[in-house]
Amino acid sequence: MSKYLFWGINALLGVAYLTEFMGPKVSGALDAVLLILAVAASVTALNRQLPLQNVLGAALVCALLGGIAHGLTAIPDLALPFGPVLFSPDAGAMFFHFVPWTIPLLWVVAIFNARGTARLILRPWRKIKTYGFWLIGLTAVLAMAFDLALEPYASWQVKHFWHWQPTKIPFTWQGATPLNFVGWLCVTLLILTLATPLLIRKQPGQRSAADLHPFILWLGAVLLFASGSAAAGLWLPVGVDAAMAAVTVYFGVRGAKW
Repeated sequence: MSKYLFWGINALLGVAYLTEFMGPKVSGALDAVLLILAVAASVTALNRQLPLQNVLGAALVCALLGGIAHGLTAIPDLALPFGPVLFSPDAGAMFFHFVPWTIPLLWVVAIFNARGTARLILRPWRKIKTYGFWLIGLTAVLAMAFDLALEPYASWQVKHFWHWQPTKIPFTWQGATPLNFVGWLCVTLLILTLATPLLIRKQPGQRSAADLHPFILWLGAVLLFASGSAAAGLWLPVGVDAAMAAVTVYFGVRGAKW
């Protein structure tokens, strides 16, 4: 894609992000615009490295499997792999009365930018034989961290996109059962198993410069979620988000300098 399209999308994303960041309780059209622009920015960034058909194929895998997983968990008698949840109309129009249209797009943003951030962090070790396994594992952890920051922001405390139902597990994270985060880890691993062949550059060239774009998008999302939690007085999630951001920044900058 044209570099002008890439930078244009990112400029619009920046404006939408700042608007939402300054007023995290804004709802409706701005939330949808921000998510769509984040997907477009993620796709155009990866298209600078890979053919568009590969990028769109990987995005389809992320959206389809992530959407199906959330569709299954929304079935009351099943509630797997994430646990029992009720989606609000605020999350968007439903596919098949189970999954908001925003959920598949959210998976694209989470997976693409978690993987890009993992690649940045692992640059010093990209020549080791087990690099691919480390990349998949770290991507899954960063996607789970993305959801850890998202949950207080998206559930009933701030945005009212969904509400978790009680389970027999006594401990929750802002209402979300631990099963949710295990589910994110497992579904991410499944998605990467199918999508990774599409995301590998078949003709590697010379060593390329560090790509900071996914890192900035991942970090920006976590900071946005933290701002919403702060506006709602949820200081424990804010502290956890800040700690995750600090650790990621440290290793991301280290990888970028390598």
